[in-house]
Amino acid sequence: VLAGVRPGMPAYDDELFGPVAAVIPVRDEREAVAVANDSVFGLGAAVLTGDAERGRAIAELELDAGSCFVNAAVKSDPRLPFGGVKESGHGRELAAFGIREFVNVKTVYVA
Repeated sequence: VLAGVRPGMPAYDDELFGPVAAVIPVRDEREAVAVANDSVFGLGAAVLTGDAERGRAIAELELDAGSCFVNAAVKSDPRLPFGGVKESGHGRELAAFGIREFVNVKTVYVA
C-alpha cells in the first residue's frame, strides 16, 4: 500500500500491476472519478461502495476503462470480454467478442 501518491509519481502516472494499492486522498465522488480517469491507461477499474446501484452507474457511465467491476476486484473471466482502452490496448480477449479479434472476415462480391 502506497500512501500520499500524487501526480508526477510513477504510482500515479504509470499502469500498476501486482499486489499494489496507491492511496490517493480525494474530497468526494466527483474528484475520485476525475482521478480514476486522469490516466493515459484504462485497463480496469473497480468501484467499492455500499450502494451497488450507484456503483453500477459510476462504472457504466463515468469511468473510462475497458472493464469495470463493482464491489469486486478487476479480473478476467473467460465468459466475459476483457481488454483496455486508451494506452491499455485495443480490442478484447475472451468470450465471443474476444474470439472475433482473431478472425479475418473476407467479403467476396460478384455482380
